[in-house]
Amino acid sequence: MLLDVRDLSLRIGTVGLLDGLSFSVDRGEVLGLVGESGSGKSLTALALTGLAARMGATITAGSVVFDGTDLVGLKESAYRRLRGKRIGFITQNPMSALDALVTIGDQVDQVSRLHLGLSKRAARAHTVEILSRLRIPEAEVVARAYPHNLSGGMKQRVVIAMALAADPDLIIADEPTTALDVTVQAQIVMMLADLVRKRDLGLILITHDMSVVAQICDKVCVLYAGRVAESGPVRQIFAAPRHPYTEALIGCIPRDGMAPGSLRGIPGTVAAVSQYGADCCRFAPRCCRADALCSTQQPLPVATGTGGMLACHHPVDTPVTEAADADDR
Repeated sequence: MLLDVRDLSLRIGTVGLLDGLSFSVDRGEVLGLVGESGSGKSLTALALTGLAARMGATITAGSVVFDGTDLVGLKESAYRRLRGKRIGFITQNPMSALDALVTIGDQVDQVSRLHLGLSKRAARAHTVEILSRLRIPEAEVVARAYPHNLSGGMKQRVVIAMALAADPDLIIADEPTTALDVTVQAQIVMMLADLVRKRDLGLILITHDMSVVAQICDKVCVLYAGRVAESGPVRQIFAAPRHPYTEALIGCIPRDGMAPGSLRGIPGTVAAVSQYGADCCRFAPRCCRADALCSTQQPLPVATGTGGMLACHHPVDTPVTEAADADDR
């Protein structure tokens, strides 16, 4: 297993933000980490890359085993040798991720010069090769350009190029398509999926868009208010969601032929961190299945028969269809 996260908990001061997260991703796999804003997706990415400590956060329990090494408690100097080189990070907003005063080529060059020890000339040739592989036309010209000269889709490709420049084993992509139009989103998503298969990478795709998960992910982990609600193979989760929150997220996806007004939303919002309850289901205030038990006792995650997990007192009783067991999506 390339990355295996077990019972990961994190807090800032006395406030617990992540509570017992468990998931894994192997080479050649895409894991979708999904949930609404405030579910803890981006914070999880920061925890995996050792950047959460810069916010004053502390991992209080659990393990993050990357290629056989537990990263919890790793010194910053050791993390610097991993970040960029073995673990690539695609940030959430390409518009603000790039330095406006530095050319595209220089920004991508820095990664290979730092982690691969390439000379200035070799680094530029490496950069142009990666930009070309990402279908950026006239890559040599783009390398001499500044971020303001590029469209949003091109900037996102550049950020991906930076994540790939040192040939990492794992890429963490934090909502890489949020600021892009639908057509460009599809291009970026399929490009990431193609990179995973061709280069045998592991990819964690952080998103709030379940339709993107359905397109390219092998597994999905649904987060809610810093906890795992449900996880498992994508085909099974979409065919037969067991957690009411997962069912509600899938119900928000528009489909062809839907009657006007039939698209459902989820009432309410994710609770603020200050309102998290320790001894309850955090989704209970928004759940149509909630009862007194949900408000007084935390549902502990239990293993499902397909290698996933479910944390719910009253799961949706939908049988798994034969299609959910198919190998190909």
